Amino acid sequence: MTALEERFVWVSRAPARDYRRVAEEFPELPGFEPTSAAVALRTVLLDAGLDGARAGTAAWNPLSAMVEPGMNVVIKPNWVSHQNAGPDGWECLVTHPSLVEALARYVLKAHPRRLTIGDAPVQGCDFDALMRVTGTRAALDRLPAGATDVTIADFRLVSLDAGPAGAARGSASRTTADYVAFDLGPESLLEPITTGEAPFRVTMYDPRALAETHAPGRHQYLVAREVVEAEVVVNVPKLKTHKKAGITGALKNLVGINGHKSYLPHHRKGGSLDGGDCYEGHSLLKARAEDTLDAANRLGGGRMKALLYRSAEVLERAGTSTDDVGGLEGSWHGNDTVWRMSLDLQRLLRYGRSDGRLAEAPQRSILSVTDAIVAGQGEGPLAPSPCPLGLITVAANAAAAEWVHAELMGFDPRRIPIVVHAFDAFRYPLAAFPPEVIGVRVGGARLTPADAGRALGARVVAPRGWQGACERPVEV
Repeated sequence: MTALEERFVWVSRAPARDYRRVAEEFPELPGFEPTSAAVALRTVLLDAGLDGARAGTAAWNPLSAMVEPGMNVVIKPNWVSHQNAGPDGWECLVTHPSLVEALARYVLKAHPRRLTIGDAPVQGCDFDALMRVTGTRAALDRLPAGATDVTIADFRLVSLDAGPAGAARGSASRTTADYVAFDLGPESLLEPITTGEAPFRVTMYDPRALAETHAPGRHQYLVAREVVEAEVVVNVPKLKTHKKAGITGALKNLVGINGHKSYLPHHRKGGSLDGGDCYEGHSLLKARAEDTLDAANRLGGGRMKALLYRSAEVLERAGTSTDDVGGLEGSWHGNDTVWRMSLDLQRLLRYGRSDGRLAEAPQRSILSVTDAIVAGQGEGPLAPSPCPLGLITVAANAAAAEWVHAELMGFDPRRIPIVVHAFDAFRYPLAAFPPEVIGVRVGGARLTPADAGRALGARVVAPRGWQGACERPVEV
């Protein structure tokens, strides 16, 4: 396991609140040209005392306490999409390649047998464009050659063609053999809300497929085999707001280890007054729009599918008032589904075995390194606006990291279900301690999460559907 104590989160400031190149020597990584993100990463690893005896020398190997020669390692960035769905650029959308490159170089220094750098983006992502536009492919091509088998992986089993008439297409390189199927059954956090009256939904996917994977007593996930076979996973999220979950960082980022979106409930059909959580209240027109979307998503593609999507948009607009939030995707603070699915995947990462069963003890080391140099605010995760925080965080426990992240964003973690429920006492727990004991290390100082938020954070703009429901009260 890692040498880091799980109840602590380390935070460092970058020399700039962007990803500019900096003139700083990295004797432990010969030939590396660092950015401000890499400097912040190096600082936080030094502050955490990793391989402290060799710090400052060419032999410094900060991940050696976690990565041993011959191990399998996965680096899991946020590669959600190839373009921002809003007017802003990609630096607030995905994990910056300079941070991924620096982490990969530190992992390679520990001589693992295999290093996989991968994610499952949204179904409509053009993966090749993502690699090219962000410079990620070029950055990873610079990694030093050696005995380690290095692979860049698109974990998706199925993607969708662009446009509203998009057809589903199977992966050209992956089959079901490249995944491990899990069924959490009644242990799933989705089980208490699983009913026939408010079935689960995920945008743009056939509702019949989701009914097969999630039903009373059955809650299935399809996790990339590279992740399950890894002894070490380095989780490298981009810190952003999230329309369905409130916040996406160390916890929500793990959705990308699942290879098929039809295994991932995002909301329940219907309004909150009808037992669902797609939108607040009750609306006959929105209910009709949901039925129309279901009809469209049962089709494989083509003109009829596109026509039904347009019809659903007309019905939704007709049923939407000026103060409505959430749309038809569960994009509001009343979403009681997505956090449960996300924490299920965290449990699978922590306890999942290659035979598809869960062990009672953790099965791998997990390190979360979060890119908050340029965070995302507003309508994240797909249409965020930049919020330059200039921070990198490191933690051995994703729940502790996310509690601190909420404070850094000016949010109250107790008001965000994915954060507060990560500390619940369910089977296969994610934290063996309460949030009250979390400590934040900044250089040589120790702060509470709230104090760290006030000293280092900012008032991040929440998604429209969360405004007024997640923010920390303004101090006077």
